[in-house]
Amino acid sequence: MKIAFTTKGTNWDSEMDPRFGRTEYFVFYDETKKEVTSYDNRDTGNDAHGAGPKTAQKLFELKADVLITGNGPGGNAAAVMNKTGITTYVGAGEMTVKQAYAAFIKGDLKKV
Repeated sequence: MKIAFTTKGTNWDSEMDPRFGRTEYFVFYDETKKEVTSYDNRDTGNDAHGAGPKTAQKLFELKADVLITGNGPGGNAAAVMNKTGITTYVGAGEMTVKQAYAAFIKGDLKKV
């Protein structure tokens, strides 16, 4: 399973970004490969409208199975996430990526 985290940095110890569409980065953890990678999403900060759906489409292209974030995607982005089959968990806004992953494993995050 490939898990995407909305973050303010590019590694396992980065702070989570509570935003979805305009998150600065995504950190990906591939549970099968035990591999951490990242994606620079800062270009969406320049979008006046549509950052959420654009970001949701990018997650689909990057083959994420799960999204872990703070507040979750807005309505249009959530619709894209539902269509692509990416499961979203919220409540990790005040954590690091490592802490958010631990909370996910424990079942402490809310499934949207």
